[in-house]
Amino acid sequence: MARLLLERGDNVRILVRRLGAAKGLDDAESFMGDLRDPDSLVKAVKGCGVVYHVAADYRLWSLHPEVLYDTNYIGTKNLLAAAENEGVERFVYTSTVGCINKDENTPVRFEEMQGAYKCSKYLAEQSAMEAAKRGVPVVIVNPTTPVGERDIKPTPTGKIIVDYLKRAMPAYLDTGLNFVDVHDAAKGHLQACEKGRIGERYVLGSENLSLKDLFQKLEKISGLKAPTTQIPYALAYAVGLATTALASVTGKEPRAPIDAVRMARHKKYVTHGKAQQELGYQPSPVDSALERSVKWFRENGYC
Repeated sequence: MARLLLERGDNVRILVRRLGAAKGLDDAESFMGDLRDPDSLVKAVKGCGVVYHVAADYRLWSLHPEVLYDTNYIGTKNLLAAAENEGVERFVYTSTVGCINKDENTPVRFEEMQGAYKCSKYLAEQSAMEAAKRGVPVVIVNPTTPVGERDIKPTPTGKIIVDYLKRAMPAYLDTGLNFVDVHDAAKGHLQACEKGRIGERYVLGSENLSLKDLFQKLEKISGLKAPTTQIPYALAYAVGLATTALASVTGKEPRAPIDAVRMARHKKYVTHGKAQQELGYQPSPVDSALERSVKWFRENGYC
């Protein structure tokens, strides 16, 4: 998103927690701050016409889950308050597809959320909707599973691909997700800013793929044979319980977080028809994004 904004000539300010974090974005202004520090956000938003709130603590396990709530939920409330005080023209909030069912109009309850990440993002999205009702010009986007280059940490999404490339995926679950090219997700944010209706949500996705389908695509791209064994859900659940319990003692991230296993119980297939109709959102197939992702992970020593 930052690159797209810079390419079209926008003045871009990026909130970072340490100087030098925004590598490759020399034309952008870096501003030190933290979502958990309201005063820093007031200063960061000063003079901005548009705020894109893309930041989140995206982890499916944490030894201290309250940190995810502080960043994702309270941090969103802090930034909304700063933007409201500044009187910004538009506030685009990056939610998650985990906060919806099949589309934007299908109701979902807090009790359906699994784990600290989804719970904190659900509460944050509710805060964004409440702000819109108060008159803050908020538009919400719900990206699905973005894939592509520069997934530095990597995120749980990128970790699926890294584990595949490291031959750490000997089997698969009967589950599925909607995948989207990270470039298309970025364009969708800009389209939501320009054309989105205040208080509305827009799914930014592309292809519904089973995990088996994804691995078959990765096999063609990487030349590494895809696993052919399907794990029963009960076995995956038992492994998730055991590894998560061990992680609470060691403090090391579990191989299979129990919340991730629970999420995999049902396929997360969605449609982006609303974004297509109202925003002009036209995502491409994810094959190119997967190719770029594999190439980037390999070239940067992840596998």
